[in-house]
Amino acid sequence: MFYSISGKIVSTDASGIAVQCGPVAFYCAASLNTLKKVGGNGNDVLLYTYLNVKEDALDLFGFYDRKELECFKLLISVTGVGPKAALSILSQLEPERLALCVASGDAKSITKAQGVGAKLAQRVVLELKDKFKADTSGISFGEDVEAAGVASASKNCEEAVSALEMLGYSRSQASAAVGKLDSSKTTEQLIKDALKILASMA
Repeated sequence: MFYSISGKIVSTDASGIAVQCGPVAFYCAASLNTLKKVGGNGNDVLLYTYLNVKEDALDLFGFYDRKELECFKLLISVTGVGPKAALSILSQLEPERLALCVASGDAKSITKAQGVGAKLAQRVVLELKDKFKADTSGISFGEDVEAAGVASASKNCEEAVSALEMLGYSRSQASAAVGKLDSSKTTEQLIKDALKILASMA
């Protein structure tokens, strides 16, 4: 119903933003990442929106860019993930990071979102893995996401990722690095080369 709204910010709180559009101010629930990016009262802003229709309410959600909006739509398509949980996840993980966690099977990073337990995080990974790959929105989530998917398909790569996790890297970081390498290399060589990539990213 609403594609986007634009206007001046008249109020913000920990949960969202009120945007003045002509004589009407619309309140949009938003993630912490969006709240950080839009600034304070008086700023001009454009938010991409999603209208959630319930029996007793119409809730409007606002997003700083279309990547976050598309991630929100994907998240609420997961069994057991409502708008509140989706915003919590997007407050913890920006779109590219979420896509990387899903592609690499890194459910642990998703559990850092408030109110999201291990079972729900695992469900997000399982149900969205193919959806991120088959996304038809025309939005790219970056080369690291594809690389992480490649890493999970090779035994040597999977062993290298596990070893890097033991060294303190997150699964999504390790998968992104290993996925950029030749999967025919030995596990040991993959680890060495991935460490060089990770060091250059630090």
